[in-house]
Amino acid sequence: MRTETQNISIEKVTESRINEVDFNNLAFGSVFTDHMYECDFKDGKWQTPVIKPYGPIMMAPSAKVFHYGQAVFEGMKAYKADDDTIWMFRPEENQKRINISSGRLQMPAFPKELFFEGLETLLKLDRDWIQKGEDNSMYIRPFVIATEAGVSASPSNEYKFMFLLSPAQAYFKAGSGVKVLFADKFSRSANGGVGYAKAAGNYAGQFYPTHLAQEAGYQQVVWTDADKHESLEEAGVMNVFFRVGDTLITAPTSDRILDGITRKSIIQVAENEGIKVEVRTVSVYEIEDAAKNGTLLEMFGAGTAAVVSSISGFGFKGNDYELPKLDDKDCYAIRLRKRITDIQTNKAEDIFGWRYQVKE
Repeated sequence: MRTETQNISIEKVTESRINEVDFNNLAFGSVFTDHMYECDFKDGKWQTPVIKPYGPIMMAPSAKVFHYGQAVFEGMKAYKADDDTIWMFRPEENQKRINISSGRLQMPAFPKELFFEGLETLLKLDRDWIQKGEDNSMYIRPFVIATEAGVSASPSNEYKFMFLLSPAQAYFKAGSGVKVLFADKFSRSANGGVGYAKAAGNYAGQFYPTHLAQEAGYQQVVWTDADKHESLEEAGVMNVFFRVGDTLITAPTSDRILDGITRKSIIQVAENEGIKVEVRTVSVYEIEDAAKNGTLLEMFGAGTAAVVSSISGFGFKGNDYELPKLDDKDCYAIRLRKRITDIQTNKAEDIFGWRYQVKE
């Protein structure tokens, strides 16, 4: 059945797939809702968007995304509160950032009004897929790809913007204790590069060294500077925080490091809680020494998918270090995660103005 809003053409599924889904056993990013949003850029402008049943898209094998990697994406979440209201967390930041990423790859910006109208319409259409309860959310994947047919080495003249929705549980299971490897050979990004953009190729380039790390018993790589591999920057899917004594330390953003939305939210929440935060260059050897002398009390990752994920230990140049196990009441990761998730799910006052309601 096809209907129209003021600006979107909507084709609804004839029968929902929701009853086929086991919401208690979801592999992250593997199940998608009934509908998806699609908007094409042609003749120098964005066309009328459509929402239609989730399924394959048709593109020429010569589409430039396949040959020159013009592809950017975002990661967002929506939450259903106990009263059935739907909330997003700082979506304006995601909307700004996808256009920053697009600009770095010479792709057109997607208008803010289309972004929010499309996202809210899609979330309301598939609202039954958003599950209530701790660790449940709707992961939102906006992305843009180059679709013009042709293999000339030049920016595409045609693009496709899409939203996909995927019901999600925790990215890392509670208590799993992610173990990381500090990079000392491979690099994620370099000065003047695209490290600050959510470009698809950034992640593809991480897969091989992460595979090697996983073969050695680690789950993630914490990337270091490309010159000397002496400054800690970020992990594969997370920004990284270090607690030395009672001080929380994280690397500054740059053209090598993603300006993480969860990262800067944690900084603000921590400062509001009276926790001392230092945003500065973090030396590998400083953290290694802190692990040796017992002052390194915590490491944790922060990102949309993981929210806050504790790190149980790290390896560097053949040496492994385990972090102490703290009581929940003494653990910054647990404390900050609860503050963030309570805001996200409308369980606590939002003094920062971060919560965004999807209104019916």
